[in-house]
Parts: sequence; structure tokens; C-alpha cells
Amino acid sequence: MSGAISKIVGGALLLASVASAAQAGGLERGGYNWDLLFEPGRFASEAGAIYVMPERRIKNAVDTNPRDGLGSNGIGGGATSVDETPDYTVPRFGVKVGLTDDADCLASYAEPWGVHTDPGYDWVGANQNIETKIRSHDYGLTCSYRFDVGKGQLRAIGGVSYQEVSGFKRRLVLGPAIIQGALGPAAAGFDGSGLLDLEADGVGWRVGAAYEIPEYAFRASLIYNAEIDLGQINGTVDLTEIPGVMAGALRNPFVGRITDVYGTATMPQSVQFNWQTGIAPDWLAFGTVKWVDWSVLEVIAFCPTSTKSLGSCGPSSPFRLTSLDLMFQDGWTVSAGLGHKFNDQWSASAQLSWDRGTSTGLTTQTDTYLLSSGVAYAPNKNVELRVGGAVGMLTSGSYGPTPCPGNQTCGTDVSYDFGDDLVTALSISGKVKF
Repeated sequence: MSGAISKIVGGALLLASVASAAQAGGLERGGYNWDLLFEPGRFASEAGAIYVMPERRIKNAVDTNPRDGLGSNGIGGGATSVDETPDYTVPRFGVKVGLTDDADCLASYAEPWGVHTDPGYDWVGANQNIETKIRSHDYGLTCSYRFDVGKGQLRAIGGVSYQEVSGFKRRLVLGPAIIQGALGPAAAGFDGSGLLDLEADGVGWRVGAAYEIPEYAFRASLIYNAEIDLGQINGTVDLTEIPGVMAGALRNPFVGRITDVYGTATMPQSVQFNWQTGIAPDWLAFGTVKWVDWSVLEVIAFCPTSTKSLGSCGPSSPFRLTSLDLMFQDGWTVSAGLGHKFNDQWSASAQLSWDRGTSTGLTTQTDTYLLSSGVAYAPNKNVELRVGGAVGMLTSGSYGPTPCPGNQTCGTDVSYDFGDDLVTALSISGKVKF
């Protein structure tokens, strides 16, 4: 059965990647993928990209205190409904080499974490967010060793990753109308926004095992991916869009200048169980269960670097200059699908998946339901091309005051709702093997 089923597996793996990118809980964007490690033969390389189109729209936004002058027009005004999330692309690349008959290694590049929200200046919640973007780069090496056990083979898996994370957040700090009222014509060119810019890196590891029975196209794998401690996150807070002459009146010595800041954060650990099995000639069933420890990211505080010797930087620190308020809960993803081989060149797969939202009230990342499908074409035994797509629903929810560390309340700047929204995705990839 393995010869008849092998062409289906590639399409099934494509769907897992599409689902991961389109359901994006927490800061997840492309997630981790080591499926190329299981490709038969001495050499295999794969490259692909997924284009995701979320249609999340904020509705019924209310500035918590319009009199604070932080609305988009400086007096609490602006739109109450805006599109939040732009389209995005998730690339991936990997090369697998069989070192011996039983030992394989996979070198991979991925962008596992990321987020991009861009509601803009012209809404009543500009003091909460104008634009936020997080990016990541993961360079991984994962190896395995197989040995016979019963009717199949047991595979021990281990690997490491070097990861880079960077990003920014821009929000309104002081309404332009207030600046105009204080300085008159001298206020021209100042929009009242502040910008947090950050970057960090770290190293992580993974370990796991898989059991395979090629005769039945059966494989079950369990992989633990350790958390990645980013250590010190370095960055800057740029308040040069507020005139420096207002620092005294605002009692804020950071106004009008760029300040070096630092913070700490850890990217989450995860556990992923994948399975597949032939169920009839030319048919394959497959699925995934994944847990991600997103609750490790709550409130990430940033303090001036000049205060480092005076005390620690945390959510309750007296030195906190700004923060990223996330308050995620753990994420769960469950999926199952079927694949079918039509002939030696063509196969197709379909998958249903559910992702538990990670939001506790400070993001729009609620539950997602997704239907994915894909087609694989193999003109010969060395080349395989895949295309796929997905359509799903981002469930409704709300943003507003949420308890956070230090007996504080986050999300007090604006409140809003969002309904059940559409998300779609397209994917293309190619594989060369011999």
C-alpha cells in the first residue's frame, strides 16, 4: 500500500501548513514543520509560500475617555469600525539529506511567529493601536535515527533552532489637536504618535519520536519543542512626534526624544502529535493535535536601559515606560483529513480543523474553524508540485478591560466588538527529490 499512497502524503502535509498559517493563534504565523524529514530517499528539498487573507473587522469601538484628547482627531473622534488585519505571506524552505540508510537530517528556514494589525490613525482607538507588527526568522537543524521495532521502525528525533524576533508598535500618545492648541503653527509636522521598536534572538531545542509501518502508510509522531528564551529584548521608544518643549507640561522627560529600552520574554513551548494511516487502496487518513503554551506571554514591560541598575523591569515596575499587553491563554489545534490518489500523477486531500482562540480580552484571536483542500501533481518520480486553499471562520468576540499582573487592569483605553469574520488562504509549493 505504501507505493500507492505515497503521492497523497505531500498534499496532506500542505494542508497542515495552510491551516497553521491561517489559524494563527497567539503570535503563531507559520509554526514549526518537520515533515520533510520523513521523505524517503537520500535527498529532498522543498520550498513554498502561503498567502493568507483575514477579513477581521473591528466594530462599535468606543474611546473609554474621549476627554483625554487621544481620539484620532485629538478630541476623541474618529471611525468606530475599521479593518484590523492586512493580508500576509508565510514562506518556508527545507533540505533533507539521508546521511546513512537510517540517519537523516533536515535544515529548514521558517517564520514561525508573527502578527500584523493595522487599523490606522483614523479611528477612536488610535491610542490603543495604530499599527503593530512582529516578525520572526527560524533557522533549524533536525535529525533522526531509525531502527527496526516489530513490524515497523522507531525513529528518534532531535534538533535545535536559532530564532530572531523583531517588530514595532505605533499608537497615539497625545492628540494632534492638543499639540496644535498648545503650540499653534509650531505644532506643524507632529502627529502625536509614539513608536516602540524591538529585536531579540534565542536558541531552542526539540526532541521526539515517531513509529512507522511503511506497508500500511502508518506513522505516528510526537515532538516536544522547548521554549526559546529571548533573554534581553533590546529596543527604543520614539516620542519625537511630540514636541520636546511639551515635556515639562506633560511631566514626561521622554517626550521629544528616542529612549533605549529593554525587556524580557520567552517564546512558548509546544507539543505536537501527528498521525496518518492507509485506510483502503489509494486512501489515507491523517490528523494533528497541537498544544502551544501561549500563556507564557502576558504583559511584556519595557523600561529605560538607564534604569537597569536601579531595579528589575516588569509589569509592576516603577520604571516601566511602555508594554505589550497580550494576556494570551494556551492554544489548542485539532485537525483531521482524508487524501486520495487518482493515478501516478494526481492526488488530492481535504481537512477540517479547529483552533482554540488564545484571546482573554486583549486581542481578536478567537476560535477559528477551517476547511482546507489541496491537489498534488507529480510529473515524474523526482518532482512534485502542490497547490491548495482554505476557507474558514474567525469567531466573534470583544476587546475591553482585562485583569493583568500586579492587580492591574489592561485594555482600559478603548472597547470594541467584532463579529464572525471570513479568512481565506492560498498555497503553492514544490519539491525535488532523488
